[in-house]
Amino acid sequence: MKQLILFSFLLSSFSTFAQHKFAQLGTDLPTPNVYRTASGAPGHEYYQQQADYEMDIHLDDANQKITGKERVTYTNNSPDALHYLWVQLDQNMRAKDSDTKKIATMSLDEGTSFNELKRLHNEFDGGFKLEAVTDDQGNALPYTVVKTMMRIDLPSPLKTGESFSFRINYWYNINNRQEIGGRSGFEYFEDEDNYLYTIAQFYPRMCVYNEVEGWQNKQFLGRGEFTLPFGNYTVNITVPDDHVVASTGTLQNEDEVLTETQKERLKEARNANTPVMIVNQKEAEKAEKGKPKGEKTWTYYAENVRDFAFASSRKFIWDAMGVEVEGKNILCMSYYPKEGNPLWERYSTEVVAHTIRTYSKYTIPYQYPVAISVHTDRIGMEYPMICFNGGRPEPDGTYSEGTKHGMISVIIHEVGHNFFPMIINSDERQWTWMDEGLNTFVQYLTEVEWDPNYPSRRGNPAKIVNYMKGDQSYISPIMTNSESIFQFGNNAYGKPATALNILRETILSRELFDFAFKTYAERWAYKHPTPADFFRTMEDASGVDLDWFWRGWFFTTDPVDISIDEVTLYTINSKNPDKELAYQEARANEEPIFLGDEINNKTITSPVISQKPELQDFYNRYDRYEATDYDRDQFKKYIEGLSDEEKEILGYDWNYYQVKFTNEGGLPMPIILDFIYTDNSSERVYIPAEIWKMDDKQVSKVFFTKKEVKEIQLDPQLQTADIDRSDNYWPPRTSQSRFELFKYNRSGEPNPMQKAKK
Repeated sequence: MKQLILFSFLLSSFSTFAQHKFAQLGTDLPTPNVYRTASGAPGHEYYQQQADYEMDIHLDDANQKITGKERVTYTNNSPDALHYLWVQLDQNMRAKDSDTKKIATMSLDEGTSFNELKRLHNEFDGGFKLEAVTDDQGNALPYTVVKTMMRIDLPSPLKTGESFSFRINYWYNINNRQEIGGRSGFEYFEDEDNYLYTIAQFYPRMCVYNEVEGWQNKQFLGRGEFTLPFGNYTVNITVPDDHVVASTGTLQNEDEVLTETQKERLKEARNANTPVMIVNQKEAEKAEKGKPKGEKTWTYYAENVRDFAFASSRKFIWDAMGVEVEGKNILCMSYYPKEGNPLWERYSTEVVAHTIRTYSKYTIPYQYPVAISVHTDRIGMEYPMICFNGGRPEPDGTYSEGTKHGMISVIIHEVGHNFFPMIINSDERQWTWMDEGLNTFVQYLTEVEWDPNYPSRRGNPAKIVNYMKGDQSYISPIMTNSESIFQFGNNAYGKPATALNILRETILSRELFDFAFKTYAERWAYKHPTPADFFRTMEDASGVDLDWFWRGWFFTTDPVDISIDEVTLYTINSKNPDKELAYQEARANEEPIFLGDEINNKTITSPVISQKPELQDFYNRYDRYEATDYDRDQFKKYIEGLSDEEKEILGYDWNYYQVKFTNEGGLPMPIILDFIYTDNSSERVYIPAEIWKMDDKQVSKVFFTKKEVKEIQLDPQLQTADIDRSDNYWPPRTSQSRFELFKYNRSGEPNPMQKAKK
């Protein structure tokens, strides 16, 4: 549209609140140094540690138990000599005396369920059982377990550039996810007496050591996830010989664990553009009815990953296809029981491939050789190259639209975590939003590229409104530690994803945002970024000062709520007596008649002034709206005194609309307006958020146009997450809603597929 000509003036004094809202973040962010620059890039002395693992893992299918032996080689690339090492023991969260259980709160009411009480009474014996911690020569190393952490004291300080290897023997009981939940664990299929294992956090893992906080040794309480160093893994996984194992890394011993048919199918799949069955449903159903004859060991190798996970079951159907990313072939695979069909066979691997392509476009090319989606009964969880995802049809094979889109979304989200935080390796234990929020944003982009009409739960500004206008007592800033967040999903997933979408569509532009976001991914691939690195890189690469945006969206809980308070139409007094007196007469005729005057005109039929004409003078006879020669002569002199530019301004019939706005919510945002004219044409005006820099409460702006304005709409395309749209219109609109006279119970109603069958 043609841009509306505008000018503005601010009608208030300087506001200290506005000064704060637009103050630079410099004093709030860590001071740049040789490790992390002011531009948001790694500094010239940036370093990170490395932890390499060799593991022998045994899955006891009869007793649901993991036994492990690991050898860890830790390389100190820091400038500091280390006197001890810190190791994460995340399974200890499930120990009987864990802090997670002690701090868990619960309230009883009339609606308390059996499941809630079962969890309360559950006496599961979780946690790592450490059998030995030794050096490479078998000498015992002194260690101290501090809940979910372990300190290993070194025989001598580990100097810069040196490596130290140690070994840990351990075991633990695998948790039943259906009974006590968990990111990993097993699902039991009672009818067949079978198990499906999704195994993670299954080994003692090195903590991160860096210049930001030294050792990251914040306890694992269950919500804040993980921060881990990169390394290389060689893992031998021993399972029943009829199991199929999906894992981080690439399989090293195909000849020992796969049949000739499976190897041929896998070879075909690498170059296929649709999924190829490696183990089909018929073969999986046959396997789940059998019993193992012995055990097999599957060996996987993974290079430069921060973690490792695997899944194992005799129930697995397995399909795969290749996808090419910048000349590199990525093997996309899915593993699922028959209970996942028909959804999983149709969609899972296709969604994995689509996710890899789309994320690679917006961030960096996918770095790993495989990407795997494994079907579980409930939650989604991510690890390098492999993720566990829910989305299960009804037993009759039908499913609701919500189940379908829920499955697609969780696969996109969890596969997307390969980028955030598996490669762009942020500290999840401290900042959930840095992996969940950034990932949810790219998930939104991936969903709409799957289907432009995709019903995305998060990303669209309108979807975050109810959260942002809620009770501020239960809303925390995005920049809140992972364990202390109110409304976890909205805070760590929805709000940051929405903020980035607004930044892309409304504040910057797709071109500027996409370049900056990709720059961040490239700079911090295989490194440990902090929030400051993200904020600074986005500003550095876009060339736009965004400190006000980060402050408002990430450091406060202020909502967006801008209102149109008042609109006044001004026109110029031309001084032309014929024109101006006619204008005054028209305005006077438009004025309503006072009720008393109307009655008097009807009831007073013979006033004194009409009875005695001699009382009438000049003012009873002259027309106040009729121009005189004197008026015209004065106008002529006035015109002669004007410059050519002033005459031009005076000669046009401009309409000046003064519009007053209030920032009710407190979060400064651009003012986006649609002007709809009486001829039904329209124009859009975009006013940057800096309009609030001198007064963050109220501003006034004047617009001028030759057309007559019929309506003004604020945020007409729902770009800013404004929480109250009732004051976004001039003239005000009548709010509409509906009420129901009764409700009926829809529980147990069939899904649309089941209805169609009936």
